[in-house]
Amino acid sequence: MAYSDVCLDVFLKNQGRLFDEPVAETREEAAEVLEDCMAQVLPTIKAVRKWLDESGMDVTGLTDEEIRDQAEVFPLPDGSFLIVEG
Repeated sequence: MAYSDVCLDVFLKNQGRLFDEPVAETREEAAEVLEDCMAQVLPTIKAVRKWLDESGMDVTGLTDEEIRDQAEVFPLPDGSFLIVEG
């Protein structure tokens, strides 16, 4: 999957919410990490909720804001979401 520059920049800036120490310093390294983690870009919070549920997370009762605050969820400026499994 090809990740947009915006997506890569958001991951680089916020990778500390998922990893204890930086795993990438450049866009190229970020793209490699995202590919290795099989990261997904999902269009809506509803799609994120469904993806998390199908991945085994109990999302029952979580608000959309609580979903956005999950470590593996990276909100993107266009309203979509990057999902990265650590």
